[in-house]
Order: sequence, then C-alpha cells, then structure tokens
Amino acid sequence: MAAFDLVLKGGRVIDTVQDLDGRFDLGFRAGKVAAVEPWIDPESALELRDVSGKIVTPGLIDLHTHVYWGGTSLGVEVDEIARRSGTTTFVDAGSAGAGNIAGFRKHVIEPAAPRILAYLNISFPGIFAFSKSVMVGECEDLRLLNARECMALAREHADLIVGIKARVGATAGGQSGLAPLALAIEVADELGLPVMAHIDNPPPTREEVLGALRPGDILTHCFRPFPNAPIHGNGQIRQAILDARERGVIFDIGHGYGGFGFRSARAALEQGVQPDVLSSDVHALSVEGPAFDILAVMSKFMALGMSLTEVVKAATAAPARALRRDDLGTLRVGAAGDATIIEETAGDFLHTDALGEAIAAKSGLALSGVVIGGAWWADGPSAAA
Repeated sequence: MAAFDLVLKGGRVIDTVQDLDGRFDLGFRAGKVAAVEPWIDPESALELRDVSGKIVTPGLIDLHTHVYWGGTSLGVEVDEIARRSGTTTFVDAGSAGAGNIAGFRKHVIEPAAPRILAYLNISFPGIFAFSKSVMVGECEDLRLLNARECMALAREHADLIVGIKARVGATAGGQSGLAPLALAIEVADELGLPVMAHIDNPPPTREEVLGALRPGDILTHCFRPFPNAPIHGNGQIRQAILDARERGVIFDIGHGYGGFGFRSARAALEQGVQPDVLSSDVHALSVEGPAFDILAVMSKFMALGMSLTEVVKAATAAPARALRRDDLGTLRVGAAGDATIIEETAGDFLHTDALGEAIAAKSGLALSGVVIGGAWWADGPSAAA
C-alpha cells in the first residue's frame, strides 16, 4: 500500500511558519500534509508530480475577495480565479449579510473546489448594489443594520464565519459615520471574532476608524490613495498608522478597484512599513484589472521591492494568523493539504494602481499547479505535470 496519495518532488519549498526555504519533497495523505523531507521514495506515492525548478508554497490565502457570484452584483466565479492564481482559500469580505449567507453557503461555498470562508456583513443584505452604474452603500440606511440578526446568523454558520465586516466612508456608509463599525465591533466582541473595516472617502477619517479598532482587527485598503491615505502630503506616514500597528491592528492591502495607490505604498515601504497581508479585493470591477488576483498583487509588491519570501508570507502565514487558523498557511505535517506551485518568470510586466499610475518590472510570478485537500487539482493548470 502506498504511503502517500500524492508526492511533490524536487521543488523549492518556502514556508515561513517553519522557516523553510530549500529543496524538499512533500507527501500528502488523507487530505493533509504527511511529510516534508529532503527525499521521499517515488515508489511510495500513488501519484507523483515533478516540480523541479518550481517554487512550492502553502496554499495561497486571499483574505479579501468577493466571490458570491450570481447572488451579488460584485461577485466573481471562485474556480476561475483559483485556476489562474493558485488561491486555495478565498475569504469573502462581506458580500453576504445575515439575510443571504444561507444562499451563499448552499450555492457557492459548498460546491466550490477551493475553501471559502467569510466575513459576515453587519448590513442585513450584504453588498447588494455594486456596479459601474449603480452604487448604493449597504451601510447608508441604519435600518439595514441589526446586531442581533448578524450575531444569530454568524453563530448558525460559525464554521464559515471568520469575522464581521463593516464598510464605512461616504461611498459605503453615506452619513452613517462610525455607526456601522461600532455595531460590527459589538457583534464581534460578543462572538470573540475580529472585524474587518473597509475605509473609503471621509467621513469618517482614518484616525476615527483606526481609533475604534482592537488588536487583531483588520484595516483593509490600508495603502489607499488620497483621501484617507496613510501618508501626509509630504509622504510621511501618519502617526495614527504607526500607533495602530503598534497596538496590533492588522494592515491588509485589499487592492480592488479603488483601494490601492503606488504613492502610498512606496512611501510606506521606504519608511519600513510593510503591509501585514496582501489581498486582491477581487470583484466584478477589479477582476480584469487593476487587482486581477492574489498572484498579481504579489508580483506587484515584488516590483515595489518586497522579496519573494516576504510576499509569500503575506499571502500564506500572515492571513492564516489573521484568520486564527493554524492549519492553514503552512506545510507542516498535519496541516491542510493545500499547496501552490509557482515560478518567477522573466519578461516585461506593467503594473497599475487604482489611479492608473503604472510601474514596470522585469519579472513576475506565474502559476504552475495547485494542490487542494491533498490532491492535484485537475481543473487547475498542468504545467508542472
């Protein structure tokens, strides 16, 4: 009887949880990582994949996505994005609220090949009107925000819900100010969960939002452009940003259609302030650019000067920690049997931010294969075969 269902042989394994960066063979059995060794006998595998010359990472985790396809106007198809990016865990950032989380679960989450977890929107209908021509913030009308409904459905779907999402700002919340975030924090406190706070145009200000967040809460769109940017006009990082990071607030990119600017990112990185988590905020308006997917965002931050190891950590170990899931984001024995196989390719790449500014790069990350639940994902790319 074979010892392993699948063995990946000869790849460069990068796992920042285990401080691994070198050539290892990986064995998977019963849906989990079963061995990480310098050499595994090929005869011990039911299926063998030669990944020599490739980079093997824990399955990529995209902490901010919108994948309630068909149930919300901003949703994209999860398998399609996984196929091109190697994402094995998608975290939906509040597409659904208490009123439609059951449909999201039945029609999208359960049939999907990749894992889908969710932040539950504090607004009962979730993000219900989001397109280029129709944009109505789900937190504009406080009648849609019911803490008890949100808490009840979060408990009912506790195996999927990883936190509570509140979108604040003039676009998402109109004149509601901090009220949606305050309600989200109250629900999250009752459940022992974090909140993810979206911030767009003021009001409220970044200082007000950051002041409300607790250690372990997530600020998404953390490197957004003006207004509510993390930097002053002279490029200096705002003290409120530094204070929140010191307090343990998690800074997530959440690129999306309007949430990321090169000017903010360059200034922050030059001053030693890296994002904790890289995420795409992929949705109907950003899926064909400028965000695309998590692999594209990782390539973009390498073009900005982050190392391969740093971007891998920010798309594996760091989001797993934000999710409080020690079975994800690592290839240690016993962890979930998810892996992403990539390579760094040479070429001419052009990256753009939400304002249309472009930067050039001479290399980028490309996908070679995906392992989900300890098995080679047949619907994914086959270049590593």
